[in-house]
Amino acid sequence: MDYNKITDFIHELYRTNETVPLHVPTFIGNEKKYLNECIDSTFVSSVGKFVDRFEEMVAAYTGSKRAVVCVNGTNALHMSMLLAGVEKDDEVLTQALTFIATCNAISYIGAHPVFIDVDMETMGLSPMAARIWLKSYAEIRNNVCYNKMTGRRIKACVPMHTFGHPMKIDELLDICSEYHIELIEDAAESIGSLYKGKHTGTFGKIGAISFNGNKTITTGGGGIMLFQDEALGNMAKHITTQAKVPHRWEFVHDCVGYNYRMPNINAALGCAQMECLDKFIENKRETAKCYIEYFSNVDGVDFFEEPENCRSNYWLNAVLLKDKNSQQKFLKYTNDHGIMTRPIWELMSRLIMFQGCQHDGLQNTLWFADRVVNIPSSVRL
Repeated sequence: MDYNKITDFIHELYRTNETVPLHVPTFIGNEKKYLNECIDSTFVSSVGKFVDRFEEMVAAYTGSKRAVVCVNGTNALHMSMLLAGVEKDDEVLTQALTFIATCNAISYIGAHPVFIDVDMETMGLSPMAARIWLKSYAEIRNNVCYNKMTGRRIKACVPMHTFGHPMKIDELLDICSEYHIELIEDAAESIGSLYKGKHTGTFGKIGAISFNGNKTITTGGGGIMLFQDEALGNMAKHITTQAKVPHRWEFVHDCVGYNYRMPNINAALGCAQMECLDKFIENKRETAKCYIEYFSNVDGVDFFEEPENCRSNYWLNAVLLKDKNSQQKFLKYTNDHGIMTRPIWELMSRLIMFQGCQHDGLQNTLWFADRVVNIPSSVRL
């Protein structure tokens, strides 16, 4: 493998001799205009026209009946699980190949993750692996699913659309329905990604998207919940705004609420970014095509392409090396020569907080951990 040719290609692709970052935000639209409007209005916190507009734009774009913004994607996941009825000491099926936010949100409730393997085609939670695990460990009592080994209720399943590539969400939804498990989509990375023509985050009970600074579009920090049940979405809005009963001057709260409100100034940025989203995704998909063509002629490196029946936003492009040693050599050379690359996140099952959690062996997950490298994926200007 000629590492020098690879780094030269990526420098040329991004038209720079400087360091090529992994993923940076792009501001080419009305961001400054809307931010100035927000500042001039003095409504820079949680009340203002941009919050409502941003929610409406995302709901329309994704085909959701209601969208509710939050401070960040982790808050969105936490609130989604609370609204789905996850409680302390429940179990939540998820994947070990994910960012820490997924498991942190589970832990905030006092629930326990159970790690299920991923599919080779998607890097997302495998419906087949979930069915095999449930057949071995789950039992239904009075329409409630329990883990025969631990005695705990299995309340929810939280798959992730890894790097923006949709997983087989329809198959997993059928399994969850069969076992009376609520499905919550961690769509943090997949805004603009479609599975069988339908936007990710709209299959399960709730979907959660992130707008962190390294995502396809950003609000600086921020997240959003997607709902097909409008009443549940309205409840989410109420609870995330401190559960305040609407009144012109009185401060009455009807339950324990959360200060998870996205500020208007962040939503202003989001509105401008949404106006550019289709351009960004088209650009990123063109970049992926360039990578596909290039790496098809490079021995020892395979580019990870969008799965069947999917339209991926290619949030983070990924290549697969032949083994752990090759992965580490690739990482060192590229980072030493002006190309920011990174391995996949440390697997959740290996972190000290979650080492005792039940899992199914995670064969495919471990395989990916030794081979995946993310390569520059920003919008090319």
